[in-house]
Amino acid sequence: MSDNILIEDIGNEYKYGFVDEVKPVWKAEKGLSRRVVEAISYHKDEPAWMLEFRLRALEIYQSKPVPTWGADLSGLNMDEIYFYAKPTEKRDARSWDEVPEEIRRTYEKLGIPEAERKVLAGVGAQYDSEMVYHQIREELRRLGVIFVSIEEGLKHHEDLFREYFATVVPPEDNKYAALNSAVWSGGSFVYVPKGVKVELPLQAYFRVNTAELGQFERTIIVVDEGAEVHYIEGCTAPTYTTDSFHSGVIEIVVNQGAKSRYTTIQNWSHNMYNLVTQRALVKKDAYHMWLDGNLGSKVTMKYPSSYLVEEGARSDILSIAFANTGQHQDAGGKLIFAASHTGGSIVSKSISKGSGRSSYRGLIKVYEGAKHVKVNVECDALLINEESRTDTYPYMEIEDDTATVGHEATVSRLNDEQIFYLQSRGLPEDEAAALIVRGFIEPVAKELPLEYAVELNRLIELEMEGSVG
Repeated sequence: MSDNILIEDIGNEYKYGFVDEVKPVWKAEKGLSRRVVEAISYHKDEPAWMLEFRLRALEIYQSKPVPTWGADLSGLNMDEIYFYAKPTEKRDARSWDEVPEEIRRTYEKLGIPEAERKVLAGVGAQYDSEMVYHQIREELRRLGVIFVSIEEGLKHHEDLFREYFATVVPPEDNKYAALNSAVWSGGSFVYVPKGVKVELPLQAYFRVNTAELGQFERTIIVVDEGAEVHYIEGCTAPTYTTDSFHSGVIEIVVNQGAKSRYTTIQNWSHNMYNLVTQRALVKKDAYHMWLDGNLGSKVTMKYPSSYLVEEGARSDILSIAFANTGQHQDAGGKLIFAASHTGGSIVSKSISKGSGRSSYRGLIKVYEGAKHVKVNVECDALLINEESRTDTYPYMEIEDDTATVGHEATVSRLNDEQIFYLQSRGLPEDEAAALIVRGFIEPVAKELPLEYAVELNRLIELEMEGSVG
């Protein structure tokens, strides 16, 4: 870590802000260029077609303007970002003992090995730009379930990889999808065969340790006919005085009659720009759920989306965002209905504290000829104090008059009468406020596995400290 980069004294506000004394074995020069993209591909020993794909994506990225319709991105200086840092020569270890000790200690602090033993069917761990660990239970491997780093997916399952890679989120989709396509590194490749039900969740944990680093994981999840899977993603990073950058791409294909769930609890440090593209393609009689939690980060722009492309497809999006002082959480979701008898919902809960700003930005699109679509949107915002702010930007594009579409939005402030009542029952003021907030987010939190719901409530309580009184 260079001398001019200091760690903020943040007390107990963000317990994951520690820094490990781990030096990457190789780090690209700062800034984005053709030479950097070629170096990433070289260090990964990729086939020629992937380098060609990366270079084409770089051209697309450079041709697109920085978006100005959402959060303020003017402070994000790409010339000061490292686009690749290789933490260790060994990738995708199958045992924690194979992970370098100084990196393994980080995940022990975060509780990942313990969670794997108790409640998970498989775990992937990314450190800076590479997956350093991937493991899945042997009985699932015997059933043909693939859960490896995306690099291992390209290397050992190239035909399957090429069938799905960049088909749900092509580089042309948006500026930061193009950037990810040019410099992607790390992420998971998941394939669940026909009829296989993965009873326990798979989890990937993303840790950024190096200052001024960009992390650009790309995850592909394919759930074949009649199969089921739940994938959980968690993220943390140290807090530096300089900015870091995260821009992931998630591509999910849910085939006929399959069920999938993707849960994200992103608890980034408050110096992180978080710009993510997440999309699911949902086919006949299939179901997909996005459960999206956003805490921390300086700026988040993230709108999980589902494209319902065959009859009977359904999708729900549940979203929580917490914006504290100095943060802008611009989140929401998109549901695109391109087939008849499809349905879904978006439930968005946002909390703004201090000078924090939360925004709901959503799109409901029903194409002409998509008959009898049913969809409902509910976005609720809670303001903790006078300075906090919330905005709602709902877009509805309904091209078929058989659709049933509902939308409701509420904005409320922390209720003094409720706090007084709880204080009269013996609760301190801060605890009373935190209890009200837990009740506000309960419709989303109850969908989490127990361990993650407890963790989310604990994180909310930390964010709420000192918010009243």
